[in-house]
Amino acid sequence: MGLSPEGRGLLLEGGKALGLDLRPHLEAFSRLYDLLMEGNRKANLTALRTEREVVAKHFLDSLTLLLFPLWKGPLRVLDLGTGAGFPGLPLKIVRPELEVVLLDATRKKVAFLEEAVAALGLEGAYPLWGRAEEVAHLPEHREAYHRVTARAVAHLCVLAELGLPFLRRGGHMVAQKGPKVREELSLLPKALGPLGGSLGEVRSFRPPFLEEERALVVLAKEAPTPSAYPRRPGVPEKKPLC
Repeated sequence: MGLSPEGRGLLLEGGKALGLDLRPHLEAFSRLYDLLMEGNRKANLTALRTEREVVAKHFLDSLTLLLFPLWKGPLRVLDLGTGAGFPGLPLKIVRPELEVVLLDATRKKVAFLEEAVAALGLEGAYPLWGRAEEVAHLPEHREAYHRVTARAVAHLCVLAELGLPFLRRGGHMVAQKGPKVREELSLLPKALGPLGGSLGEVRSFRPPFLEEERALVVLAKEAPTPSAYPRRPGVPEKKPLC
């Protein structure tokens, strides 16, 4: 079935509002919608049920990352806590030159991602099962990425500890946050220094077809992260650095 004519129109209109021509990617998003709805019957992948919700809150919200000019070239990207593949899958569809690792700690979600990547023929997209606190200490992932993405995963103080160890020097992490981001930002400098990071641009905006305000927060990697970080699984959430 795929996206209805209304759903396709919504996606194209929302893409235009973000400065994107999504016409070449309509079939991929339509297939992804089918895969998500089918997968949701087997496992609890998303609480969103209507086509409009999926298009607005998953597809278009993921693509708001492209409001920043940080995605050009063959970059290596880690999508931290990707869940059912957001924002990583939409980002990969629209920027196929990116290598995207889709990291999640839930096996069922990673199994879905493996099926989705194969069905969509997304070369250079790699689902990965594991905890960020453990994966970040593996040599092949430690300070190995140009970009890290995270959407509604945790408090910024926690995200910084989980995400910055993956970034190579000069790389950037982009966190998608809600309207209360200012409260989190006020505490953040305390955590960034020990992790080798700094606060970059913060952009507030209203995504297409959504009422609530959102924010994109950019963290820059300026120096190597000490080997003590991230701490053991669960510790960053229980005892945040700020």
